[in-house]
Amino acid sequence: MAGASASPVLAQGDEPMLRIGLMTDLHYADKKPVGSRYYRETLRKIAEASAQLSEARLDFLVELGDFIDAADAVDVELGYLKTIAKPFAEICDERHYVLGNHCVDTLTKEEFLGTVEREKSYYSFDRGYFHFVVLDACFRSDGKPYGRKNSVWTDANVPPEELEWLADDLKQTDKKTIVFAHQRLDNEGSHAVNNSPDVRKILEQSNSVTAVFQGHSHANDYHQVNGIHYCTLRAMIEDSGPANNGFAILEIDRQGRLKIEGFKKQASYQWT
Repeated sequence: MAGASASPVLAQGDEPMLRIGLMTDLHYADKKPVGSRYYRETLRKIAEASAQLSEARLDFLVELGDFIDAADAVDVELGYLKTIAKPFAEICDERHYVLGNHCVDTLTKEEFLGTVEREKSYYSFDRGYFHFVVLDACFRSDGKPYGRKNSVWTDANVPPEELEWLADDLKQTDKKTIVFAHQRLDNEGSHAVNNSPDVRKILEQSNSVTAVFQGHSHANDYHQVNGIHYCTLRAMIEDSGPANNGFAILEIDRQGRLKIEGFKKQASYQWT
């Protein structure tokens, strides 16, 4: 992959400054498989991920959206969310949830966030020498938030007020920054945020953003755009059986270098 380093990031014996668990597109639902999506198998896959990630002594855990798949009724959807949220919560005390389009297809944002005990859909926080940003692109082009089947997945946007908040947030920090998103920011097209060029411009002008981690398109992918690493993680939902699982650990060393250790179908990367 372009921009990846073949040399080890962490010197032997060094402990990383931060260790972060990453997974995306779990699409949990109690329903039959459709195509390559095996909804019920997510419970077995997250159990395997839990065993691996719990041993890693994570500083925090992030799911990059589409935590659940859509249901026809709110009570059924809330049941899906509560079912998958329990094993996810057992992995790590500190957890962050990026909203995906399926998370707020049947549910409102308030219902999803209230169930996983989060107050906001986009926000930032600091850990160590790094600043972290969680974005929400689940807004229609007219600015209305997704919810109650009022949207189509190809109409994903970061609205003006969130763009303004993002630009101001990045101006306020002197730390290197990592961004978490669901819909892709590194390109244009059906899986991308409609106004991704506007978002990238803000990220680039800050001179602080090191990497963006995203999901949505379900496949391993990597691009470096104007000095920023864009890593698209492989969906956990895809294909049957434990061999087709996918999740990762991001390690950040004290020089700010990044190592992504991918498990099963998830690719690994090292960025100097």
